[in-house]
Amino acid sequence: MASQAQLDMLKKIETENGFIAALDQSGGSTPKALKLYGVDESAYTNDEEMFAQVHAMRTRIVTSKAFNGKRVLGAILFENTLDRDIEGKASSRYLWQEKNVVPFLKVDKGLEDEANGVQLMKPIPGLDELLDKANAKDVFGTKMRSVIKLANEKGVHDIVEQQFVVGAQILAKGLVPIIEPEVDINSPEKSAAELLLKGELLKHLDALPTTQSVMLKLTLPEIAGFYDSLVAHPRVLKVVALSGGYSREEANRRLSENKGMIASFSRALSEGLLYQLTDEEFEGTLDLSIQSIYDASIT
Repeated sequence: MASQAQLDMLKKIETENGFIAALDQSGGSTPKALKLYGVDESAYTNDEEMFAQVHAMRTRIVTSKAFNGKRVLGAILFENTLDRDIEGKASSRYLWQEKNVVPFLKVDKGLEDEANGVQLMKPIPGLDELLDKANAKDVFGTKMRSVIKLANEKGVHDIVEQQFVVGAQILAKGLVPIIEPEVDINSPEKSAAELLLKGELLKHLDALPTTQSVMLKLTLPEIAGFYDSLVAHPRVLKVVALSGGYSREEANRRLSENKGMIASFSRALSEGLLYQLTDEEFEGTLDLSIQSIYDASIT
C-alpha cells in the first residue's frame, strides 16, 4: 500500500516539469566524480573517508538554493547516501520534505563482464531488505543499470529480460523501477542496438499488467524522436535520458530534439562544480547548469 508521501510523489512525477538529478555515483565511480569536483585521491585514505567526501559534495549540491523541486523533479541516491543525513534528516526525507524533490535509490551492484555484446547486472543479494529500507525512508523508486555495447540480438534480449525480472521484484514492494539498459555512446553499432532495444522494451511493456508502471532511463538516441513510442506507452511513467559521457552542451542538444524525454544527468549536471569555488560561485554555476538541463528537458 503506497504511503501518502509516495502518492504525492507519483502525482509530481506525472504532472510536473523538470528533470532527475543522478547523484548516485558509488564505489567504482566515486574517485572519478571527486576528481572532477577538485578533490584528489590524496584527500582520503579509505572508503569511509571517500564516501564522507562525496556526501559532502552531494550535500553542497542538494542544500543549494538552486536545487529545488521547481526544476528538479527527482534525485537518485545510492545506499550509502540513503544511510546518511542532510541537515539532521535522512537524505531521502530531506529531499522530499525540504526540497520537494522525489527520492530514488540505485539498487544494482555493478556489472558482469561483457558477454554477447552486453554487460548484465551482477546478482543483487538482499534486494528485498534494501527495498524495505527504501520504503521505510519514503523512497519513491529505484534505478538499476546494465550496458549494451553491440547490436547482439541475444545480448539485448537478455539485458531487457533481466531488467524486467528485477523490476517485477521492485514493483511487488510498491516502488517504481527505473529500467536502465544503457547503450554505450561509443558503440560502433549504436543505431542498430537502439533498434533491437526498442523492440524488446515494447514487448516487455506490453506484457505488464495495467496496474503497473515503470520508468525508462535510456541513452539519447541517434535518431531524434526514436523513442516516441516508449514515451507514449501507457505503462511508462517517464522516459529519462542519461548523458552517458556526452558533454552537458551535447547532451542538452540531443535531449532538446527528443520531445517527451527528460534528463537524468550525473556528470553533465555536476560539470564545472568545484570544491574550490566560493559558495556564491558554486551557487551560480549550479543554477546555470540546472536551468540549461531544465530547458532542454521541457523542449
